[in-house]
Parts: sequence; structure tokens; C-alpha cells
Amino acid sequence: MRQATSAGKMALAAFSLLLALLIWGRGLQESFSRPSVVPKLSLRQQEISLLATPALPKSLKPLFVGESPENRLRDALREIPLEQMQDRERIVLASLETTGENRRLALEMPVEDEALASIQNALRGSPGESLRGLSNLNDLEILNDDPLLYQVACLALGGTENVCVNSVISQSMALRLIISQGVPISAILLGSGLLIRQVWFLLRNANAPWPQLVSLPLSIFDMVLLVAGGFVVLGEVFFPAFVAPFSEILTEKISSPLKESLRVFIGYIAMTLPPLLILRQQLHGLKSFELPDGGWLQWRLRPLGEAFTKATAGWLMVMPLVFLSSWIMNSLVGDQGGSNPLLELVLSSQEPLSLLLLLVTTVVFAPLFEELVFRGALLPVLAQSYGRSLGVIVSALIFALAHLSVGEFPPLVVLGLGLALLRLSSGRLFPCVLMHSLWNGITFTNLLLLG
Repeated sequence: MRQATSAGKMALAAFSLLLALLIWGRGLQESFSRPSVVPKLSLRQQEISLLATPALPKSLKPLFVGESPENRLRDALREIPLEQMQDRERIVLASLETTGENRRLALEMPVEDEALASIQNALRGSPGESLRGLSNLNDLEILNDDPLLYQVACLALGGTENVCVNSVISQSMALRLIISQGVPISAILLGSGLLIRQVWFLLRNANAPWPQLVSLPLSIFDMVLLVAGGFVVLGEVFFPAFVAPFSEILTEKISSPLKESLRVFIGYIAMTLPPLLILRQQLHGLKSFELPDGGWLQWRLRPLGEAFTKATAGWLMVMPLVFLSSWIMNSLVGDQGGSNPLLELVLSSQEPLSLLLLLVTTVVFAPLFEELVFRGALLPVLAQSYGRSLGVIVSALIFALAHLSVGEFPPLVVLGLGLALLRLSSGRLFPCVLMHSLWNGITFTNLLLLG
């Protein structure tokens, strides 16, 4: 039986839900104006492909870089208006273009950095001047940290591959490319096989029966207060706004990108406090109920091996479905933007401490907190009240909505469905945390490889 629901609790839940819907609507609308990280990721992928090509075996080139990585990078750059490009990107484009309006305009636009201006001047020159520009290329300090710019400028100025291609860099980029593309491809293939196997077992009615559902003896109004009131209203709006001034003072003398990473870390901790305090109070009110085996949230850490196996299998099976949903979304409506700003921060950061803070936030804290709320508390109550099927679907939709991104909504729904099914089929919360952590960890690693 559920606890009695007072009129005051119902009113507070209704008000919280109304505010949450307004916040979600505003957040989803604003996500259209947030830039997408997808074009930058695609561009980085093309740059790495070009650098990796000399070191890749001929048998792997068609799979990882295609026939002409130079043309693919040039075509990717052509899609960006020249006035929106960074100076470095315009120089790369001018180096890849042999003739044409794009090259002329890219070489005419003013460049602030002196080293980039020197490369631009060399690319403008006659063949004799270009050769002199080639001999001066090694004197430019900026090229020590930008092997792509050095390679394309060197080749454009008449250098040979023996001179322009750094074999050590090429081998390093080849390894990055194989990992960043090979892991997702392998996961999609393995996951597809596991999905087919799962469907076959389902058709033969050979799947193991799911364990009995253990649900918190709370009402839907309690879940509204937890998710809408605690997670959305207090967690996503009020507490971060309250903490932001203190965070700015604390990080005032810290340089970027560590400053931004520390603010993200502090902001996320602040966001988790209200729902965790509400959930703690709700659990405290269950003292009159008999505590089930494994506790109300069913963490069940042991056996560890089984938890890791189920988490890995769940991650593999969700990969092809997430890929398919993203492909359908992009095919139908294109890239809607609204990427999580944290992705851009990881992609552009090279500070070890900054990356460590982001890693702890995304791979440890986020899975623990989100699984506790969505699969630990919300899903079992929904499934107990309205049936498992509806509980899985509704919890996945709420999970995706809470991330406030139209562009990432379909893949997040698929991920939420996979996590919910793992929670119900295993009867444990810990495998869900591991699967979520694995998902975020692979994404984080891929961003580092492309950074």
C-alpha cells in the first residue's frame, strides 16, 4: 500500500510539475540556439584521417579514411562560411585548395596571429617565394603544436611527403583513428548479434524470468516532488543559480580551462543536493515498512562479475539502436544542435586536472546520481503503479527530457529504455550504474582521442 497523500502534498506536486514543464519547455527551446559539437567532431575526424593516412596499411585505408582524406577534409571546410572560420581553418583550406574563389578569399582575409600571417603570405607567393616560405616553415613555433597545419602548408608550398609528413605523428594519429572508429564499429556489430540472439530467445520464450519487482512504497506524487520539484526546479535552476556567485568568486583567480571545469564540477554537485535530500527524507519516512532484501533501491553490488557482464551486454545492445535513432533523426530533420556544453569543454581541454574533474563528473557522479533517481526510485514506482511497459517508456522519456537537448533527445530515449530494461531484468541498480558509466566513459575517451 502507498502512504496517504495529503492535499498539501498534491498541491505542491502539481505546482512543481507545472514549473518543471515550463523549465523543460524553455530549456528545449534554448537548445536550438546552442551550437552542436557534431560538426567539430566530424572536422576533427577528417583532420586525424589525413594525418593518419601515411601510416595506415593499404587494407585498412578504405575502411578508416576512404579514397581521398584530403578531399573529404576540404569538402568539410567548404561547408563552413569563411567568415565563421577560425584563422587556422582558413589557412588549412587555402593549403588544400589549388585554385578557386575559396582559396583567393581565404588568403585575402586578415589574420591576427603573426605565425599564421607568415604562412598566409608564403601561400600567396610565386613558386620561388613559396620555396623560400617552405624553408622558413620550421622557424614558426605554432607549427610545433599543429602537425596538420604544418603538413598541408608544407605540401602546398612544394614540399615532398618525406619532408612534410611526420611519421611519429602519423602513427599516433592512426592509432587514435583505429580506436575512435574501431570501438564503435565493433560494438555495433557485437551488439547487433546480441540483439538478434535476444529476439530469438524472446520468440522461443526461452528468456529467464525477470525477478520480482521491488518498489518504494511511495506514490506518484512523491515521484513528482522528487523529479519535478527536486531534480528540475531546485536542482537544475535554483540551487545552481544560488551557488554560481560563490563558484565565480572561488574560481576567479584560476585560469581556463580549469576554471570552467571546476565550475561544472561545483554546479553538478549543487544540482544533486535537492533531489538527494528529498529522496533521503522520503526513505526516512518508510521506517514503518519492512525493509526488503537488498534494500529499497536494490543496489545489490554482488556478485560483481555478473554486474559487469550485464552492464557490458546492455551497453553493446543499446549501441546499434542509439546509432540507428541518431541516423534517422539526422536524415529526417538534420542536426538540431543543442549539444551538452560539457562535450565541447572535454574536446578542447588539454589541462590534466581539468580533464580529471570532468571525468569524475561524467563517469562517476552523473551515473550514480541519475541512476539513483531515474532507475532506483522513479522506474519501480511507475512500473508498480502503471505496469512495467509503461513504466519503462515514461521513465526513459523523462530521463531524456531532463537533459534539455532536442538534438540528443532520441538517442537519450533509447539509452533510457536500455537502462530501464536492465534494471527490471536484473532486479539490481548497480549494473545500471556501470552501464551508464561505461556509456559516458566511452564517449569521454572518444572526445579525448579527437581532441
